[in-house]
Amino acid sequence: MTKLNVTQKLIKEHLLEGEMLAGKEIGIKIDQALLQDATGTLVQLELEAMGLKKAQTEVAVQYVDHNLLQTDFKNADDHLFLLSAAQRFGLWYSRPGNGVSHPVHMQRFGKPGKTMIGSDSHTPAAGSLGMLAIGTGGLDVAAAIAGQPYFVKMPAVMGVKLTGKLPDWVSAKDVILEMLRRYDVKGGVGKVIEYYGDGLQQMSAMDRHVIANMGAELGATTTVFPSDEETKRFLKSQEREGDWSELKADEGCSYDFEDEIILDDLIPLIALPTSPGNVVPVREVEGKPISQVVIGSSANPGLRDFWMAGAIVKDKSVNNDVSLDINPTSRQLIQNMIDNKAFANLIKAGARFHQSGCMGCIGMGQAPASNTISLRTMPRNFPDRSGTEDDQVYLCSPETAAASALTGKITDPRDLEKLYGMSYPQFEKPEIEIINTDMLVAPLEDGTGVELKKGPNIQSLPHIDPILNDYEIPVLLKMGDNVSTDEILKAGAEVLPFRSNLPEISKYSFTVIDDTFYDRAMKAKNDFGGHIVVAKDNYAQGSSREHAALAPKYLGQVAVIANSYARIAWQNLANFGILPLEFIDIKDYEKIEQGDKVKFSNLTRDVISRNDIKVIVEKQNGKREEFLTKHTLSDRQIDILVKGGIINDFKEKLDQKNLKA
Repeated sequence: MTKLNVTQKLIKEHLLEGEMLAGKEIGIKIDQALLQDATGTLVQLELEAMGLKKAQTEVAVQYVDHNLLQTDFKNADDHLFLLSAAQRFGLWYSRPGNGVSHPVHMQRFGKPGKTMIGSDSHTPAAGSLGMLAIGTGGLDVAAAIAGQPYFVKMPAVMGVKLTGKLPDWVSAKDVILEMLRRYDVKGGVGKVIEYYGDGLQQMSAMDRHVIANMGAELGATTTVFPSDEETKRFLKSQEREGDWSELKADEGCSYDFEDEIILDDLIPLIALPTSPGNVVPVREVEGKPISQVVIGSSANPGLRDFWMAGAIVKDKSVNNDVSLDINPTSRQLIQNMIDNKAFANLIKAGARFHQSGCMGCIGMGQAPASNTISLRTMPRNFPDRSGTEDDQVYLCSPETAAASALTGKITDPRDLEKLYGMSYPQFEKPEIEIINTDMLVAPLEDGTGVELKKGPNIQSLPHIDPILNDYEIPVLLKMGDNVSTDEILKAGAEVLPFRSNLPEISKYSFTVIDDTFYDRAMKAKNDFGGHIVVAKDNYAQGSSREHAALAPKYLGQVAVIANSYARIAWQNLANFGILPLEFIDIKDYEKIEQGDKVKFSNLTRDVISRNDIKVIVEKQNGKREEFLTKHTLSDRQIDILVKGGIINDFKEKLDQKNLKA
């Protein structure tokens, strides 16, 4: 009998199509779906376009956690729309201010042994409970809610053995920062990271959440932990012990790749601007003056994280040059912080409390001062993500963040012993937490009569045209490695309110890279019928934000040519009918420049036939270059692409089903 690891067990239990061979496309049954509001409005519009009657998953939840600032009507209108859509299509609804989707879902709905996809790239946080939880584009989530399998390339499994015990002043954030120090932002591409070993015994479920959440920054498909006695303890603390089941790897199972982290050897680490993979010991940058510290977000959402910060600053004052901002991750968490005195300790020290949600993590307020250092316990520090163009965002643990807030400079938390005579605070996990479900709205039994409430900023999705055979179109951008979705379509308080208004949000496409892009794209669309862009490795890393594909498609983007793609972005491009082409010879990257024109002939035929696709480049100097590209789409994706995307494909299937009925 084959001995399986946890990942293989989860996939085998849910496999509907394909074979469990690394790199081959598989289709898996999805039990749960997670939506947040920055991407969920689009998912709900997609469900409307599909003509869905009721969610087919066991659980689907619409959270409102990103766009909480109500500086005008747009976000407030979207909140009403999302509530009406949740009731119409049979989803739970987590009201604005209830909390960040990932920790709330873990507390209220997460269940060992289940599969989940979410329209947020940090959905893998649920792997902390022994789930197979994958972040993906909203169209994939909409299809799963409608009862379709989720398709993904079968990942390889990297087993990471944890041994030993974390030293004082070192915590779970340092574990995932150590992984990023070893593997950078591309090291997990095509892999599931599965943790095991004796070192797990001291890792709480929320510690595991920290590690699983930021596994997304490795580019990993997801992260998986076993479901063990600690998982049971956590669910018991949430009064959900009945949802627990054991899920462990078979003794003697194997992994495609293996690594080991000796926890005793870890030290406080920090990620420098402007990448989560730019990790060094805190000692290397200590002493730099800071202006802001932000504690919270889905990357450090646990009661222990906030309690630790409160214990460090207890009976002290935050440095006069520092704004200490607290993003509590849920209403329930606030109640427990009040109960264990963490709230009072932070308030007395001078902390500024914000409402429960993502807030500064997504650039929704809390922008730092110009040209100053902001220390954050968040998962990402891509350029301009904070809302400040010349930001200097560093990522660190709550211990490092709180210590630095006291001193006014980047500080290794181990120095608190000599600076303040402080011993490392010891957190005791509560046996039962205070539970708050007051802001969760249950789905209706029958929501077919509910009218969708669409404010003036909410626009139904336009028809998406399929690709054509022949093009002669310009190259509007040539980019390098690791271009992020925040650069393709920025986040923040200015832009995200337009997420349900495609014509408006499209105006922000690529503005972080080139603020002339929109005007040039509209001209190319009108004059030539579209455009392409070019990049190197790991194109569109970061968020699952499918607007980063849909908005360029709206502006006429026909294809991207890159050396490689981040997984979610590659799927999103195909889902919206943009052809993700790959250089066969990376040297050909030098043959094409911004401003050149490219010719494609018989494109649809070559895509369907899997022929190498010839790119003819008309250079601006009058010369001509040629090179070959390829695609790695599955037969299913090819069929979707030539129809113009998943929505068109699903509507066709639904029409056929209705005709047969």
